Amino acid sequence: MSSLQLLWFFLIGLLFSVFFFLEGFDYGVGMALRLIAHNEQERGELMQSIGPHWDGNEVWLITAGGAMFASFPYWYASLFSGFYIILFLTLFALILRGVSFEFRAHALSPAGKKLWGWALSIGSLCAPFLLGMMFTDLVKGMPLDAGGNIRGGFGDYVNLFSIVGGVAVALLCLLHGLNFIRLKLTGELRQRAQALTKILYPVLFVGLVAFAGLLLWQTDFFSKRPLSSWLLLILIVLLSVVATYGAYRDKEGLSFIASGATLIGVVALLFNGLFPRVMVGNDPLHSILIANASSTEYTLGVMTIVAAILVPIVLAYTIWSYFVFNQRVDTKKVVSDK
Repeated sequence: MSSLQLLWFFLIGLLFSVFFFLEGFDYGVGMALRLIAHNEQERGELMQSIGPHWDGNEVWLITAGGAMFASFPYWYASLFSGFYIILFLTLFALILRGVSFEFRAHALSPAGKKLWGWALSIGSLCAPFLLGMMFTDLVKGMPLDAGGNIRGGFGDYVNLFSIVGGVAVALLCLLHGLNFIRLKLTGELRQRAQALTKILYPVLFVGLVAFAGLLLWQTDFFSKRPLSSWLLLILIVLLSVVATYGAYRDKEGLSFIASGATLIGVVALLFNGLFPRVMVGNDPLHSILIANASSTEYTLGVMTIVAAILVPIVLAYTIWSYFVFNQRVDTKKVVSDK
C-alpha cells in the first residue's frame, strides 16, 4: 500500500465526516419539524434556520462520492452497484427534501404547506437512516464474489445490525439538529428542543450499548484492530456524555460541537474497522483491499494537487457562509406563508 493510497482513504473518510457533521444537523432540523413545531409559523422558523446552509452541506456528499470514483474506482463500482437500491432510495430522499424547501415556500394553501413540510421531515429521516444501514452493512461484510460483485439477498441488506445502525445514525442526526436549533432560535422552539434532547439522550445511550454489542458480534473490529476500536468507541460515549451535560446545563454550543464530533467519531470507527479494506467480504479472500482498489499512482498524484488547491477554497467559503449567517433567527420576521 502506497502513501497516496493511504492518504486518499483517509481523505474520503474525512469528507464523509465533514458531510455528517454539517448535513447531520440539517437532517435533524428537518425531522424536528414534526416533533417540536406546532404550527406552520414555527415550521417556517425551523426551515429558515437551515435555509442558507442545507444545499451547500450536501456538496460534501457529492465530493466524497466523486473522490471515491476517481481514487478508488473498484470500490466505487462495487459499492454503488451492490447497494444500488439503498443509494437510489437515499437519492430520492435527498431530492424530496430538496424540492420541499421551494415547493413549500410557493404553496398557496395550508394543505400544500403541510404536505411539503411532511416531505422535508420524511426525506430528512430516510436519508441518514439509509446511509447508516449502508455503512453498517459495509463493515459487517457482504457476499462478495471474486470479481467484487455483491450477490446478496434481502437479509444481507436489511438485518438487525443494519437497522440498529440506521436508527443510531438518524438519532444522532436528530440530536445534532436539536442542538443546532438551540443555537439558532429563541423562545418556545428552543425550549422544546432542549426538553426533547433531555429525553432522547438516555435513549441514545441504550442505542449505543446495542450498537456496540452488535459491533462486537457482527464484525472483526475488535479482533483485528482492538486498541483503536475500543478507544474510538469510548470516545463516542464520552462525547455523548459531554453533549448530554450541555443539554442539561443549557450549554448549546458545547452540545452542538459534541454531537457533531460524535458523528465524526462514528465515521472514524467505521473507517478504522474497514482498514486496510474498502469492502468486507463474507469470505475474507474476496474482501477488496485499499491496495487493489485504487487508481494509478499518477492519477492519485494529480488528484492530490487538485485537492490541495480546491479543498481549502471550499472550506474557506463554507466557513465564511457560516460566519455571515451566525446570528440567531429573528422569529418575529418569519411568516408562515413565506
